[in-house]
Amino acid sequence: MEDDENTHQLSIYRAARSIKRRDNTLYNALRSIYDDSVFVGEIFQLWPDLPLLANLRCGLWYSPTFHATCYFKSTDGHNNNWSFNTSRLNLHVAQLAGQKGGCFIVDATRRGKRFPDSMSKTIPIWACVLNRSIHNHRERMRQIALGESSACDEHSVDTRQMPVDWDYSLHLPLWVSGTERASIEKRLEEWTQQLDASGADISSLASSLKKPLRPLWISQKTVIWLNEVPDHESWDFTPIILVSASSPSGIVQRRTSSEFSWNYIPGAGDDEESWARGLIPSLFWNRAYDIINAGPEMCNQMVADIVEKDRVSRARRGQDAPQATVKAPNLVPRPDHCLNNDESQLATNIANININRNSSDEDSDISWLGSTNLAVGTSQNAGISKVDCILNCDKESISADPKAYLHLPMLTSKFDRFSLLNNLPSTVNFAKLNLSQGKTLLICCDNGEDISVSVCLAILTALFDDEGTFDGGNFFSETCITKLEMRRRLITLCKYVVNARPSRGNLKQVFNFLSCGRAGSTNMST
Repeated sequence: MEDDENTHQLSIYRAARSIKRRDNTLYNALRSIYDDSVFVGEIFQLWPDLPLLANLRCGLWYSPTFHATCYFKSTDGHNNNWSFNTSRLNLHVAQLAGQKGGCFIVDATRRGKRFPDSMSKTIPIWACVLNRSIHNHRERMRQIALGESSACDEHSVDTRQMPVDWDYSLHLPLWVSGTERASIEKRLEEWTQQLDASGADISSLASSLKKPLRPLWISQKTVIWLNEVPDHESWDFTPIILVSASSPSGIVQRRTSSEFSWNYIPGAGDDEESWARGLIPSLFWNRAYDIINAGPEMCNQMVADIVEKDRVSRARRGQDAPQATVKAPNLVPRPDHCLNNDESQLATNIANININRNSSDEDSDISWLGSTNLAVGTSQNAGISKVDCILNCDKESISADPKAYLHLPMLTSKFDRFSLLNNLPSTVNFAKLNLSQGKTLLICCDNGEDISVSVCLAILTALFDDEGTFDGGNFFSETCITKLEMRRRLITLCKYVVNARPSRGNLKQVFNFLSCGRAGSTNMST
């Protein structure tokens, strides 16, 4: 009898899995994304002067063109797990919003919710903490200016220009309960202190933002009267317009067109590894019309052909493509190998970021760290970048001059908790050998966001002083590296590599390497 009951339960489980597999087909996912992108485009046209940002990675599917990307995690907004993560400050978002008067952020969520927790709580917490830190900075400047007003009339003018009414209260959507709001508010001062201690350049941010940040929420159920759309410049805040791309319906929606029918999937762009079959957003939007018009029967084969053709094209380009010069815009390398602290220049670069998913220009995948001669990028573009030497952390090797190339395959901490730790001594040796000769160094991995960023952080900490000047490790050998110091270096790195998303496990390995004397004991002779 018990066996019959277990068999019955197993049959129900198998039936549920079968139904889920049938509904979550590749065509259903792509067609759902395509339909939702129409809504995103309509909302963008309401305020076309504002830049459109994708919240990685799900949001990147919902438009063919984005001005930039950001990374706000839903887990930082989960109930009783709220967090303000100084490793993911997204300061470029605030800089861009300050320069353009606001911005859009696009994301999506699965069935049953109107907005992901990244939009409901993570981004509102982020905006509030930044506003509080800017308010504290301006108050300090105001007090300094008032104290020196008799000696400096110009300072007095700057003080009068500072807005007195700076809103730094927490703005949450109505569906967040009062109890949860109160719990979050208790943590705000702690998070603000963490931000102030992190070494983030709040002064530059304060000069960019003329009005405080404030989130607004728009979903497919939001009612907007087209004849009453306000001018964003009329608001007394800098809007961060959070667009949840998907329909929040909790039931399966069967949709039809003149030729095909399909099941609509809310938040279809989420967890792309489980359904995309190697397809990425840029490839999808290059052939979106062909894929959608192919229908459910031909979709899988067409996607397989597109992915394979792209793989072959990349392999050929890495071997045979002509060398292309990759330069950091407006940043000219200097002999002293130091970070460029010109924040106005950095702000200009951020304002000009544009990610066109239909473009074949891949230069945006390589980011230079000021004038340090260090660059971070993807291994796919390493072969066409004109750099002096390459440190490849990807599992696949690339074609390069053996005398100026080091291949150290590394796995993320999810698969190997010691992969980075075991390879970091060799990476620092290689970096010192080449940087000491004035050569440029590209550090690359499969996505240019995690492993390569973590390795670059180790090199930046081990071989550069606290002002970002290359010294071959002299400063490091005399300094005890703390988590706070490493976090400051990471924040500096993220100002240039705006798509950086190092995992916690990889950062832990970098800290263990730096703090346990392994970097100091490494033979880093030139």
